[in-house]
Parts: sequence; structure tokens; C-alpha cells
Amino acid sequence: MKYSRALVWFRRDLRNFDHAALYHALKESAQVYCAFVFDRDILDALTDKSDRRVTFIWHSICELHQALQAQGGGLIVLYGPAREEIPALAKSLQADAVYTNHDYEPQAILRDAAVAQALSAANIAMHTFKDQVIFETDEVLTKENRPYSVFTPYKNAWLKQLSPFYLKSYPVERYIAHLARPQQRAIPTLKTMGFEEAELLIPTGMAGAQQLFSDFQKRLHDYRDTRNFPAVKGPSYLSVHLRFGTLSIRAIAGHAWAYHSAGAETWLSELIWRDFYFMILHHHPHVASGHAFKPQFEHLAFPNDPAYFSAWCEGRTGYPLIDAAMRQLNQTGYMHNRLRMVAASFLVKDLLVDWRWGERYFAEKLLDFDLSANNGGWQWAASTGCDAQPWFRIFNPVTQSEKFDPQGKFIRKYVPELAQCDDKEIHAPWLISVPRQQAMGVVSGLDYPAPIVDHRVMREKTLKLYALSNTQAGPTLSSGQNATPPLK
Repeated sequence: MKYSRALVWFRRDLRNFDHAALYHALKESAQVYCAFVFDRDILDALTDKSDRRVTFIWHSICELHQALQAQGGGLIVLYGPAREEIPALAKSLQADAVYTNHDYEPQAILRDAAVAQALSAANIAMHTFKDQVIFETDEVLTKENRPYSVFTPYKNAWLKQLSPFYLKSYPVERYIAHLARPQQRAIPTLKTMGFEEAELLIPTGMAGAQQLFSDFQKRLHDYRDTRNFPAVKGPSYLSVHLRFGTLSIRAIAGHAWAYHSAGAETWLSELIWRDFYFMILHHHPHVASGHAFKPQFEHLAFPNDPAYFSAWCEGRTGYPLIDAAMRQLNQTGYMHNRLRMVAASFLVKDLLVDWRWGERYFAEKLLDFDLSANNGGWQWAASTGCDAQPWFRIFNPVTQSEKFDPQGKFIRKYVPELAQCDDKEIHAPWLISVPRQQAMGVVSGLDYPAPIVDHRVMREKTLKLYALSNTQAGPTLSSGQNATPPLK
């Protein structure tokens, strides 16, 4: 054995199977302890004390602890600054090494560097592994050994490089006897950490992930045809489980790769988008601190009307599909990905509000928030990011509504004020005759907001704003055919 005793630090990998760090620790150590830290440096920054993500993690942690106990081990759960708690725990356990999986976010990289330094000072090794992506950092490069900046060429190279080797499961069970059972200690409660239980509409933990994946496998064949319609059960709903690692990316990517159908190919493409955005974050970490990927759009002169932003956040713009999307987000912590794209475009290109404002709002509200994907999606919608399509692409909120919610089922669910409208009227209720508005009780500006802007007018303003910025100095990206952003 390489080590007598090791500690596995769980983070975005809340499962006890097909786990890179856990496998290597078990294989190389006589005794292996497992730990998770509710990082106070992160939790203290959360203003919503009913944050759904904390509730999701807490329940997933409880399940993981029980699963490890059934295998002869257990999970040590701590509450405090992770950069202090992990070195202190490793020392108290007299561990020779700490094993963990890569985290690609800038703040996490700084934290891990601090932990590694503290461990090194105590003569404790730290080993990290790739686990949450198929290909990371420099594994997929152009022929010139440069990172890709456009998705489709990256996807083609990704698929060309893929082989069964990259999809192999880590056989954790082979060395499971090396798990050590820690001294019994209570898991910190949500209340202890200053949080309240939040309502979740999605099952948590490994069991919840498996339940959702099993259900999605029955619908995978139709995914390409159903993924864009918010009133249809089309998405996998696995994004939060991918975010917190309650299922294995290798397992689901392998399933999609082997399925051989249009639906599976489309879904695999969405999983590749995940790797793509992680790669972009690695090579261009400045995007995470509010900088545009395309430098010519770094200083777009957005008017940033706070009244417009508030109306967008609260779902009272007067555009039914936008309002339904924002109300879904506020009420559930989830938004259908087609609607994320349309709502983002509306904020930036109809309301002329800086994409960074919307990015931050989604970061606060989304249960499945992931920095790389959220930033990538917002910059895609704002035409400041990795997109070879022209910056003058502007979604029409009414035609998007008519195309992707043709019967208004999704709108009626979240904007019940419009329930009496027929399928044609519901997409633009301000166009309904006044007598009919009065008869239905949906008077524009009274029972339901009138549109806060005119799409045609704002489209022209947006084109002028971007045209002005585009003439300023700064390199542009190479051209190439691109695709739509990932669907969750």
C-alpha cells in the first residue's frame, strides 16, 4: 500500500460509485476516511436562507453517509471554512494523503491551492483527479494545440477523440473493504448552519438521480423533438444531479453514445456543451469575473433601467412567455432551457440591461446553477461569448411563444391571469380587442401588465448599440458554424 491512511474530500461528486478520487484512495491506502465540508466561505455569501441548493446538498449528503455506512465506512460532515477544516481533519486522522476531484471554478482553484499548501506544510500529500467531465482543460485542442472558441469544431474533435476508455467506470467496490468507519458524529442541521428547509420539486441524492435517469431513458428516443417545448416532458431534468455529482457523467454519456438514435445524439451534444464551457472557463478565467469573451463587446453601453430589470425578475414584462419563464424560476428554482435562452435574450436585447445582471440573478435562483454553463449561456445570448453567429440575432418573444408553447399550456400554468385567452390570443394579449379584454377580465395594463417595451423599437436600438461597439478595437473570433446552447 502507498499509504496507511487517507482522506477523501467529497465536493461536486456526492456518490459512492464510479468516483475517481474514492477509487484511487481505496486502491492506494489501507484505511480510507470520507468527508464533506459545508463550506462557510460559500454559505455565508448566500443571502437567501431558504436556498434550494443547500437543501438539495444536505439531503444528498445524508443519503451518501448512509450508503457509505452500509459499506463499512461513513461520512464525516463538517461546517466551517473548507480551507481550514480539511487540513485540520487530515491531521487529526493522521492521514498520509487527501484525495479529491478537480473543481474548475476560479475560487475553488484558489481554495484548493490553499488546502494543498497547508497539507504540504504538514507533510500530507494531496491528489486530485478528473471526474465531472469526459475531457478537461487541454485534452481536446485544435491541430495547432490551441483551445477551441467555437462549439461545433470542438464537438467534432471531442467525438473523434472519444473511446470506451474515457467512459469506463471506476470499480470502487473492488477495494471497498478499505473504507474506515469514522467516530460517530452528528451531521450539522440546516438550522445549525442558519438555513431553512426549502421545497424541492426534484428528488435528491443518488436515488433521485437514478429515478430521473431511468425515466428519461424511456423518453430519450424523442428528445430531439421534445426538448424545446416547456409544456412537454422533454428534458432529462438531470442538470442539478450533474452539478452535484449524484450520478456519473461517464455512465450517462456512455449510454447516450451507445444508444444510436437522433434523440441520443442530440442529448450527447448537450453533454459535450458542458465540457466545452468548463474548457472555456479554464482557458479564459476572466469570463467568470464579469468580462466579455469577445473583447469588442466588453463595454456595451447598456442603459440598465432598474425598473425594466425589476419587471423582468418579477415576471411582469407584459410578454407572457417571458413572464411565465421568470415565474417558473422564482417559484421552483428551475427554468426550461429554451426559456433561459429566450428570457436572457429579452433582458439584454429587448430591455437593454447588461447580461451580467441577469447572470447574477440566475446564479442566485437556479437550483442547478453552474458557473461555467451559466456564464457561457448568458454570454451566448448576449452575443458577447463563444458564438460564431452574428451579434444581430435577436429572439422575438412572441414568435418564440407561438412556436414553442403553441397552445399556451405553459403560459397558463404560470400566468393564470391569461387563462381565459384562446390559444392564439395568449401570446400577445395586448392585441386583443378592448371589449373582449374586458369580457375576459384580462385588460392590458390593469389585470395583466401591458408590454413594457415595443420589441420592434428595442430591436433597432439594440442593433445600433452593438454596431457602435463592434466598430471599436478588439479582435474577433474565427468564423464557423455554431449550434444552439445546451438544453438541461
